[in-house]
Amino acid sequence: MNNNLERLIKQGIPFTSPQLKAQVGLLYLAYCINSSKQTQFKKFGITLQQYNILRILRGQFPKPANISLLRDRMVDKMSDVSRLINRLYKLGYVSKQPNETDKRNADVLITQKALDLVAEIEKEKLDMAPMLNNLTETEVNAFNETIDKLLGYV
Repeated sequence: MNNNLERLIKQGIPFTSPQLKAQVGLLYLAYCINSSKQTQFKKFGITLQQYNILRILRGQFPKPANISLLRDRMVDKMSDVSRLINRLYKLGYVSKQPNETDKRNADVLITQKALDLVAEIEKEKLDMAPMLNNLTETEVNAFNETIDKLLGYV
């Protein structure tokens, strides 16, 4: 059996269970993907979390989204959405106005500048996980089924 995880984390002893190895492997894989993405998005002057917000806003366009909706739909639930929105506003990627029904909330709308940026990023076809290209279609489908099954317990 392949011990790539043990080699990568320089672990000399075997894991105490396959479940523990799977947990550590998922965390390590997520870290690798996240690190790669942060590097790729740096050249566009935004972070992965900011890109996630822009994609959500593009999907909402032309309707605005409020902070609560963005927080609920973010992949990274630990992100400070208000801070991310303020940075995107300063960059000219979003407009924001106070919400008419809840003054503590804001309605956020993507700008044309941001729509152009997202289109440019997607035109480059940044590969979210190049290692997945090494899997067959059957393996990717099985991986997706496993992910869906695990997310059913979240």
